Amino acid sequence: MMGRAHLIIGTGISLSVLALTGHEITFAAAAVAAVGSLLPDIDEPNSLLLTRTLSGRMLRVLQVLMVAAAGWVLFAEAVSAPWNLVLAILIVAASFMPSRTMRKVIIFVIGAAIAWYGTSYAPWNYLAGCLLMICTVVPHRGLTHTVYGIAAWTALLFGTTQQYGASIWLAGGIAYTLHLLLDSLTNNGIRPLPPLPWKLRFKLMSTGTKKGARVEKLGIVLTLMLAIYAVLQSFI
Repeated sequence: MMGRAHLIIGTGISLSVLALTGHEITFAAAAVAAVGSLLPDIDEPNSLLLTRTLSGRMLRVLQVLMVAAAGWVLFAEAVSAPWNLVLAILIVAASFMPSRTMRKVIIFVIGAAIAWYGTSYAPWNYLAGCLLMICTVVPHRGLTHTVYGIAAWTALLFGTTQQYGASIWLAGGIAYTLHLLLDSLTNNGIRPLPPLPWKLRFKLMSTGTKKGARVEKLGIVLTLMLAIYAVLQSFI
């Protein structure tokens, strides 16, 4: 399934479920739901979550914004934490690195540095650092597309954000799970419990085909209907 469909369906259903179950919808919960809806594809070296969702031009804009944000946040803290200067340089290099191998190396170093030295800004730096390291070492549709991936992501969110309430880790966990369920609709499906060979696949679509596009549009329409219902319920 295409990244756009994952993003809209995963985020929309996750936030709707939160609303219908009486949980607070915060900006952090919405952001984590969006990340969780795309996160299983972090193991795809050509995507880094977003290349399947945004156009090339938009990706370049995003890269520039990321570099600007990195410079503002990391250089601003350079006096109290000199290692931030190194992180800022690495982020700039990774954003425009054409080589997949070198990009992986740089991203892994960034993740390790953030996770190790950024704990004073916990939970977000630790969480981001772990994810960056993971994306460089796992094969596509491997560990991240399993029940173990759901458990690891939800546990990581719970351990680092529970002090802010249940909305964040619930949104992230639901969105991640929905990504796997959506991928199970494809002809390739997923292997949810390796090393068991069993595959979960319903063979309803193939990504990039006309039939696949119809299934994705139907999923988006149903998501919008659920979101409208959740909004209406909040006024009752």
